[in-house]
Amino acid sequence: MNRIRAGRLTAWASLCALAALGLMGTAQGAPAGQATAATTAASPPPIADFFRDPQVRRPKLSPDGRAVAMIVSNSESERSALAVIEPDQGNRITVVASFTDSDIAFFDWVGSDRLVYTSGKDEAGRRRDGNSAGLWTVKRDGSERRQLILTRYAQESRLESRIITRALPFEWFLYDVPDDDSGEVIVGYGRYDARWDLKSVQLARLNIETQQRRTLEAKSPPNVVRWELDPGGEPWALQTHDEDREALYFKTAEGAWTLAQSGDWVNSPTAEPLASDGRGLRLVVAGTPAGTQALYRIDPKTLKQEDEPLVSVQGYDFQGEAVFDAESRRLLGLHYENDAPSTHWFDPTLKRMQAEVDGALPGRINRLACRRCLKTGRVMVTSMSDTQPPEYFLYDQGTHKLLAFGAARPWIRAAEMAQVDLSRVRARDGLEFPVMVTKPRGAAAGPRPAVMLVHGGPFVRGTSWGWNALPQFLASRGYVVIEPEFRGSSGYGDRLFRAGWRQWGEGMIDDLSDALAWAVKQGLVDPKRVCIAGASYGGYASMMALIKDPGQYRCGVSWAGVTDLDYLFTLDWSDASDASRRFGMTAMIGDRVKEAERLRRTSPLRRAADLKAPVLIAHGIDDRRVPIDHATDFRRALERAGHKDVEYVTYNGEGHGWRMLATDVDFFGRMERFLAKHLATKDPATPTSAQ
Repeated sequence: MNRIRAGRLTAWASLCALAALGLMGTAQGAPAGQATAATTAASPPPIADFFRDPQVRRPKLSPDGRAVAMIVSNSESERSALAVIEPDQGNRITVVASFTDSDIAFFDWVGSDRLVYTSGKDEAGRRRDGNSAGLWTVKRDGSERRQLILTRYAQESRLESRIITRALPFEWFLYDVPDDDSGEVIVGYGRYDARWDLKSVQLARLNIETQQRRTLEAKSPPNVVRWELDPGGEPWALQTHDEDREALYFKTAEGAWTLAQSGDWVNSPTAEPLASDGRGLRLVVAGTPAGTQALYRIDPKTLKQEDEPLVSVQGYDFQGEAVFDAESRRLLGLHYENDAPSTHWFDPTLKRMQAEVDGALPGRINRLACRRCLKTGRVMVTSMSDTQPPEYFLYDQGTHKLLAFGAARPWIRAAEMAQVDLSRVRARDGLEFPVMVTKPRGAAAGPRPAVMLVHGGPFVRGTSWGWNALPQFLASRGYVVIEPEFRGSSGYGDRLFRAGWRQWGEGMIDDLSDALAWAVKQGLVDPKRVCIAGASYGGYASMMALIKDPGQYRCGVSWAGVTDLDYLFTLDWSDASDASRRFGMTAMIGDRVKEAERLRRTSPLRRAADLKAPVLIAHGIDDRRVPIDHATDFRRALERAGHKDVEYVTYNGEGHGWRMLATDVDFFGRMERFLAKHLATKDPATPTSAQ
């Protein structure tokens, strides 16, 4: 059960003082995370510095611009808390909420005096769809806390709580927080089948003061799994799913729902609704003739998609969010991604703010968060680069001052970090794909040892320019890190994405080899000293690459890795939905009956006798995405095949992603020693980093 703690600067005093380091000080000279070459340490930073939780994250300015809420971390308990800083009240800091047995996952302002928050370790606190995160509210001074939605554990362990509390049962979850001064949030009620697969979501508005709720859109179509809301919390689009079919509906001016598009959600998906101002502007993301996804308007009269895109990004799918002024509902700008996070402002005032901030923090990506900034004149700024983890500032347009508000990882020195570059590489069949390369600092006497780092998914975007812990950790140990966006990766157009379908263990692996050949040709990498590593699909690809291309890599590392493609369909305690297995995985991985031989041939578990290189394998015992059977059975298969160089470790209490810092320190320490052993020169020097 989640136990709530709150109060003024008691046990969190030193933490919050660090979190607010430089608070209300004008940004002059180098920001806090930078260091000159003279201060660079001779030895690399300790492992924990890369993987421990950020000290401060996701600051959000209150609608009145007078307070900043943020998540802060306690390094001793490894738990996070929700804190509020009031710059106009002498920089007063209040820890308003924390748990003894969980973390703050998501929070937001409801008006300028109250916040709502959820529990959980992960960053995605909203739309949990069955992973009940609960919901609480608290005033910004830490008073009047109350629970609005029960967690699953609390409801099952204390049935009497359903009688003595007005909190909603755990099937409800926070869906959205409109910025409309109503004192209400949008909550969703999930309907699930016997396998706990989501079948539909119904919405309601919940008053966080009275805890009264009212149902929204009772006459909507059946099987709604996604709603899109305007800034005032009113639904304007929805998507339904039923078996392999999906449909997109728009709400008419008369309040009825009309079908806009329908299709096969795997092979011919509908457009993705993005945003609406609630007054006629509707934006969706859909395919272009060039094969990428772009941003389109919907004609307010016909509700048809316009022919020409509003925004398209050459070589990239549009992935982003719209920024509206909360009061006028006017579209102010767009945050989106190309090779790095980018912003386009339509509003001239925000263009000027952006220019001033960029001038004060040159050479960085500076993202402005505007809620009611045209009225308050204040914006929160997240500033980062490839060598600099995020730092946070409050920009005041009236004073033209940029005020430091803390850093995510103040212990990281930018001068010690590696620079990151993106290139485009052509595969053997002519297909072009991006490759992110992280190179160790300093001049190299010649080609360096390297790690081919394969992203998970695999049908996702794997990289974005910025500071990322794992490649920076590996680069700090002297390795060039190669991260290919191999075929199947999303975010770069339909051709690259669909080229990866049914290519597990084949063309997707060839792309890794082609990326390595390119890096060798550039003079970056010693081809005789390369290991391959990755998690989840990346772990699968690492093991399969050792089998498919023997001798190309000296070793491989897999954590939370898939080892048998048939297990993806048959392990009944995996969290994959039934529809995902029957339709998505069948189309994108293969038909387990008709293509059984190909799936066997491209499964490391079934090819264990062909794997000769040293391997390091790790898995969380509680992993439901890739159940531990993948690891245990693979280990036994390697032993039966007589493989003598296998390092194997499992972690209690860990799922698909490591949760505890102790796990990160132990595993990446093992990885550091493993790589040093197998990629060493003739006279190796064993790293001695602090752990």
